[in-house]
Amino acid sequence: MTVAAPPETRVTHGTVVFTDIVGFTEYTALRGDDEALELLSVQERLVREELPDEARIVKELGDGLLLWFRDACEAVRASLRLQERFERESSESMLPLWVRMGVHSGRQTRRGDDLVGHDVNVASRVVDVAGPGEVILSEATLAQVDDRLPDVSFEEIGPVVMKGIPEPVRLYRALRENP
Repeated sequence: MTVAAPPETRVTHGTVVFTDIVGFTEYTALRGDDEALELLSVQERLVREELPDEARIVKELGDGLLLWFRDACEAVRASLRLQERFERESSESMLPLWVRMGVHSGRQTRRGDDLVGHDVNVASRVVDVAGPGEVILSEATLAQVDDRLPDVSFEEIGPVVMKGIPEPVRLYRALRENP
């Protein structure tokens, strides 16, 4: 028996965004798999339409997506645009596309097409803090954004203790100034 070689790994730096559809499990239980799959398809279509060229969908994670961006500003901009698109789609199609998003910048290890590492894990915990329609980002992301997004304000949530993360992470809610 031949064992396949492990995927090649390399370190990269960028911003990771996790999306998560709020209430998806209950929606699936009440409406069935076909309607749940339609909701997932709409989320993916909208994400693909809004991603800048240098960003990508890394993978699907049940009712969420793992996205990667080279630039933190692009990640925050795209996340806020997506929230507007999700809200508009929800009201027009009557689909409950209530998505929360978590954003964290740092170092990732690319393993084949996948991303792993501590900073990916932090991003996966940041999304858990967000409510429907919110974009929550870490202090590490805010430091990279600095003052390059004059049309976005950041409301401090505070240091948050998150499962499996040794130190509290200071988090911020991104808000578009003039939607």
